[in-house]
Amino acid sequence: MNKSQKPRPVRRFWNWIQNDDGSRTLYLDGPIAEESWLGDEVTPKQFKSELLSGEGDITIWINSPGGDIFAANQIYNMLMDYKGKVTVKIDGIAASAASVIAMAGGDVFMSPVSMMMIHNPMTIAIGDTEEMEKAIAMLEEIKESIINAYELKTGLSRTKISHLMDAESWFNARKAVELGFADGILFMEDESFPSEFEVSGGMIFSRQAVTNSILQKLKPKEKPKGTPIESLEKRLFLCSSGMFTEPMG
Repeated sequence: MNKSQKPRPVRRFWNWIQNDDGSRTLYLDGPIAEESWLGDEVTPKQFKSELLSGEGDITIWINSPGGDIFAANQIYNMLMDYKGKVTVKIDGIAASAASVIAMAGGDVFMSPVSMMMIHNPMTIAIGDTEEMEKAIAMLEEIKESIINAYELKTGLSRTKISHLMDAESWFNARKAVELGFADGILFMEDESFPSEFEVSGGMIFSRQAVTNSILQKLKPKEKPKGTPIESLEKRLFLCSSGMFTEPMG
């Protein structure tokens, strides 16, 4: 690097806070690795260095629409390997790649007004059929790796998780707890559900289901089966005038 050139500043999507009790809080706000992570030696090393610079329990607040899945996977692995307790709190949204990071929490709590979203990984591919096939195969493998994290946290079957991802599913706090993606809802007395508390009535929004519903409504209506009204009116007229001789079945 030329001496006149300054190192490119790392655009951070995280921020660490040291608490008075010795614990630490990590805030993940905005897109995950919006600029670069894959192939960038500085950013992942800096995140890991800051994670391991202290000890004790950490609390992670997440409000992110997602981003680079490779960055999210690395952060997930770092947090899973961390020696202290990791607690995740979602105060806004944990969508896409951010939901993967959330799965690293030993305990995951959601605000009553927060949302979580899971979907299939996406990419942009250019090239011939061979390149397209490679992209499809890569996306399938990435999906399987994401399912690993969801399965480990929720205990749901891989088929169930796959269908939820296919549909691009949005969960409110209750539904996330019901499905196992979260362990409790923030601002309740003990931030968790009593064992006798039945979680029900949670909301799940599926973009696929909504799309299918709209398409169903747009389909041309089939002509109703039966005798057309014009024919019935004609028959009634003929009957009343005594001119109808065909027996009616």
